[in-house]
Formats: sequence, C-alpha cells, structure tokens
Amino acid sequence: MNLTDARNARQEASDRIGGRDARVLEPSPPAVDDNGGWMADDPLQPASGVAVSPFGPGPTWTEVAAGDDALGAWCDERWLRAGRRLSAPPASLGPTRLDLHRLAMYAVAAARIDANGYMGLRWTLGGYGTPFFGADRQVRVVGDQIVIQDGDAVQVQPITTLTAAEAFIGAPLARFAEDQYDVPPLGDVDEQLQVDPAAAAWLGDWFALGTSVLEELRLDAPDADATRVQLWPEHFDVAIELGDGDAGLRASIGFSPGDDNHADPYVYLAPWSGVPDDPFFNATGFKGAELHVSDVVAADDPRAVTLAFIREGRALLG
Repeated sequence: MNLTDARNARQEASDRIGGRDARVLEPSPPAVDDNGGWMADDPLQPASGVAVSPFGPGPTWTEVAAGDDALGAWCDERWLRAGRRLSAPPASLGPTRLDLHRLAMYAVAAARIDANGYMGLRWTLGGYGTPFFGADRQVRVVGDQIVIQDGDAVQVQPITTLTAAEAFIGAPLARFAEDQYDVPPLGDVDEQLQVDPAAAAWLGDWFALGTSVLEELRLDAPDADATRVQLWPEHFDVAIELGDGDAGLRASIGFSPGDDNHADPYVYLAPWSGVPDDPFFNATGFKGAELHVSDVVAADDPRAVTLAFIREGRALLG
C-alpha cells in the first residue's frame, strides 16, 4: 500500500477481515462535528455488534491474527497487537524531530485551526496528521511528504519550507503559537526543513506505540476521567490526562520524541498535585517520572514495559 494514496484506516481494517466492523488506532472518516467536543472520531467508540479491535470488546486483533502471518504483519505495522519491538532511533532523529515539530505546529495544525478552531493532531501510519474535518479533509505527513486528502482525492507535495507548506495546505501559518506556547521558534519560513525519511518513519512508530498504550489506558480507566489521545502540536507528544484530580491522582501521561531538556525520546508521567518522595520520580526538567527510550527499545514487548512503567507510577500516587 502506498501511504500517500487516499486512505480510510477503518475500512482498510474491515476489508482485511471479510467486511466485519473493525476498530483501529488511526483517524478515519467521516469527519465528526460534535459541536464543541473533540471534533474527531474515537477509536474506542463501541460499535453495534461484535467489532474486532485492539483491546476488545469482542475479539482483538491479536486473537484474530493468530496463525495468519500476513494479517499479523499487517497488524504489527499498525501497532494493533502486542509483541512488536521498537527499533533504535536513527542518528538523524534530532534535526528531523525539530523541523517536523515546526511543521506540525505552524502548518499542519493550522489547517484544522483554520477550519474549526481545534489544534489536536493524531498519529497516522508513517507519521502524523489531522483527524478528518470539514468535507472529509485530512492533512498528514508521511516521511518527507505532505498529503492532503479530500474524500477519495489526494494531493502530495515534498516537504520543503514552511512557506511552501502554507501555500500547499491553504491555511495561514499559526504564527501566534510562538507567543502563546513553549514551541520551537518559527524561524526562517523560507529555510529548507531538514527531514530524513528514516527518522520520520521512526517517529511515526514512536507515536503509534504511544497511541496504542494510551488508548489501552483509556479503556482500562473509564471512571478516571481520561482525556482523548492527541498528538499535541505545541509539545509534539502523544499524551492524555488521567486520574481523579480531587483525590490528587490526576497526571499527564505521554510519549515525547525529545525536547529542550531531553536529547532522546522518553515516556513520562507528570502528576498534577505533587510528586511522592520516591526514587521512581526521577524526571529531568519537570516533576514526575520518565522512562528512557533505550529501555523501550531493549524490551521484547515495548507495550508491556511502558504500560508497567505508567501503572507503577499511578500506583505510587495512591
């Protein structure tokens, strides 16, 4: 499959299993207008009848793909089942991360802001992008390409400059972000963005792993007031908020590709109401706990390791 073709992730999944209803982790059309909510489809929304999904209800992708190597490989590419390992990040990750962050905040998120005032992004296969909005439009980044999908039609343009991205996407750059958020500087909008396709693909896998883990946490804690999984363009991380704030248990939980205080990617848990006196809470640059990417890469099952880390932190909060 060419990732720059028109895509409907949920339909692709249904086609793999004989037309049965399916749930996946990527955004899928149709666009959702819920008059003030997330304005995006929810991967965990229950379906009528039995759905195949990452975590249930009903059969999971892990169960359905058992003994089917081709379907298993398809699931692994999309992080739909447990057991896939994460490769080590390439040396080019640093500059690629920085410029893809600039592109996400100032150009890709601008498309959604211009349409409906929302800035939250999502993981998409091979990179990241908007949910579907408006007349089933999506703007996404795949490797070193920008894809604009309108229904079944697509336009593709290589990543060059922010000026070129602005013209291609058709929405004004979100220049306000530099004054309102702790984001990389807008910089020279005519400067060539440095995006290595291998590093961009690795970032896609990092955001996919994070999305998978965080969606499972959402499913496991329906009474904990979990927010929806978003790829926040100002932080350039996949994150949720989870836990009872009145009881001092609420925390931000996410997968960061690196930032000013961290040269490497990490998983974090940042409590809102103080940090217990425990060596587990060892973070640099914020009050909380962090798990270095090297521990995730070394794991036979990265999902299990990161889930265990997050659950240990939440247990220590009480």
